[in-house]
Amino acid sequence: MPAGFDPVTTKFEAKLGDKFDALLEKLAANGIPLAEIIAQSKEKTPASLTLAALSGFGGDVDGTGKLIDTHEIPAYDPASKRLFVVNGSGVGSVEVWNIADPKTPVQVGTLTAADFGTGLAGFNSVAVHNGVVALAIEASPKTSAGLVAFVRASNLSIISKIAVGAQPDMVTFSPDGRYVLSANEGEPNSYNALDSVDPEGSVSIIDVSDVTKPVERRATFTAFNGQEATLRAAGVRIYGPNATVAQDLEPEYVTVSADSKTAYVTLQENNAIAVVDIATAKVTKIIPLGFKDFNVAGYGIDASDEDGGTNTNTGTAAVKIATVPVKGMYLPDGIANYTVGGVTYLVTANEGDARADWPGFNEETRVREHCAAGGMDLSVFGASAANFLFDSNLGRLRITNTPNGGSTGKNASGECSELYAFGGRSFTIWNAATGARVFDSGDAFETLTSSLAGTSGFDFKFNTSHDNNSLDSRSPTKGPEPESVVLQRFGAKVFAFIGLERVGGVMVYDVTVPTAPKQVTYVNTRTGITGDRGPEGLIVIPAAKSPNGVPLLVVANEVSGTTRLFEIKLTY
Repeated sequence: MPAGFDPVTTKFEAKLGDKFDALLEKLAANGIPLAEIIAQSKEKTPASLTLAALSGFGGDVDGTGKLIDTHEIPAYDPASKRLFVVNGSGVGSVEVWNIADPKTPVQVGTLTAADFGTGLAGFNSVAVHNGVVALAIEASPKTSAGLVAFVRASNLSIISKIAVGAQPDMVTFSPDGRYVLSANEGEPNSYNALDSVDPEGSVSIIDVSDVTKPVERRATFTAFNGQEATLRAAGVRIYGPNATVAQDLEPEYVTVSADSKTAYVTLQENNAIAVVDIATAKVTKIIPLGFKDFNVAGYGIDASDEDGGTNTNTGTAAVKIATVPVKGMYLPDGIANYTVGGVTYLVTANEGDARADWPGFNEETRVREHCAAGGMDLSVFGASAANFLFDSNLGRLRITNTPNGGSTGKNASGECSELYAFGGRSFTIWNAATGARVFDSGDAFETLTSSLAGTSGFDFKFNTSHDNNSLDSRSPTKGPEPESVVLQRFGAKVFAFIGLERVGGVMVYDVTVPTAPKQVTYVNTRTGITGDRGPEGLIVIPAAKSPNGVPLLVVANEVSGTTRLFEIKLTY
C-alpha cells in the first residue's frame, strides 16, 4: 500500500472533500482498488478462527499402486472459479479444477509443458491475476533459460511466453497486476566436473501491462561479484566451489510490497534476503539473516532420534526438546510481507536446505562424523564437551561442514568450535528496512506438535516425516520443516498460515502485533502414513473472492499428491 496508509491504523476525517478524492486517486495509482478499501473497512474483526476440512482431490495412483500425483503450488481465479495446481509428478502438469462448489471440485483441464514448446522439463510455480495465469516453466536441462508463459484462466488459451533466467522456481504478480516476478534459482548441475554448469541466480521482472507483449528486465547479482569477503563477513553464505557471487546466490521465493515497488527475495542456501527495486530492476541490498541460538531458553530443539538414553550411541527414539550449544541457519523458503503503522515486516518460514543434491559437493554431515577425530573445543563446549558426540545427545544432528566460504567450524587444532544446523524450525518476523529480527516462534512448533501427537484428530508421531510415521525420525534433520507462509487480513487482524512440510499440517498465528504474535490453531489432516502429507504451497481465498462467500484455505500436499480445501471459520 502507499506509504503511510495502513487499514489497521488509518482514520479519515468526517469531511475531507477534495482531500478524500485525492487520497482515493493516490490509492488507485498504487494498485489499491476502492472496492477493496471499502470491503476492508466494513469487515468485522474476528476474535479468532478455526479451520474445517471441506473437500480434497488428487492422490491418484497407477495400475501398480504407484502415486502419480505430486501437488505443489495452488493459485485461484475468482472470475472462472478455477483452481490451478502444479503437479510435479512425471513430466509435470498444471491441473485445472472448477471449485464453484468447493465441496465437490471437478477437474476441467490440464496444461503440460509440451503445450508451450520443446526442451521444457515441467512447471515449478503458478500465479493468477485478473483472469491471467502465469506459469514458471523449467528447461531441460535445468541450467538453460527457463520460461514464463501466460494463459487465459477461462479457456486455457495461450496468450504469450517469454524467456527468463535458469530454473524459474517461483512466480508471482505484483499487487497492482502490472508486473510478474520470477525467482530464477540457477542451481548448478554439479560442481568441479568437466561438464559442470552453474548459472547465475536472478529475478525476472516482467511488465505485463500488455500481456500479449510481455517485456522482461532482469535483476542480477553481478554487481556483487568480487565482494565475497565483504558478504561473508556480513553473514551471507557464499560457499559454492569456484562460484562467483552471482552464481552462488540462489533466489527461492518472492514477495512484493503492497505498493508494488519493492520485491523481497529469499536466498535460501545463502541464509539471506535480497531487496529488489522493481522500477530499476536492481538488487539494492542483500540482508544477512544471522543465526538462531538453540541454547537460549524457549529456542531449544529435539536434536536426536536416539535420545532415549544417556550418553549412548544405541538409544531409542524419545521426545526430548532441550537447549543445545548449536546455532541454526534460518535458510528460509517461503516469505510474505505486511505493513503495520507504516513499517513493512517480512515473515519467513525457516525450512532449511543443504547443498547435497548434486555431484561434486556435499556440505551435509553429522556432529559425530564431523567432530569425532579432532574432538570438541572445551573452551566453547565445556569440560563435558565429549559427551555431545554421543548419538543420544548431538551425535546424529545434521550440520554443515561449510558454515561460510570454506570454513569448517573448527579451530586451528582441528577441534569443533562451531556447530551450525539447517533451518530454524520456526517462523520469523523481520523489519524489512533494517533487517532486524522482531520475533521468532522459538521451539513452539516442536513443543505443540509433541503435545498433540497421537491425540484425537492428530494421527501422527512427533517429528515424523512425510513418508513415514516414525517417532523422532526428523529430529536430527530440520524437525517439522516449516516450508511456506501466507498472510491474510480479516478486519483489523492479520493472520499467518504456515505449512509444516514434514510432520504436516498448517499452523496459524495472529501476527497483528509483529513483536507479539499469538498461536491460534493447528490442523493436520494426515492419518499415519496416509492422508495429506508434505504441504508445499498455500493460498487463502478471501470471502469476497470465494466461490461460496466464505474464506477458504487451499493446501497443496507434495508427498500425498493431494490438495485440501479448508473453510476458515471466523469467530467474533
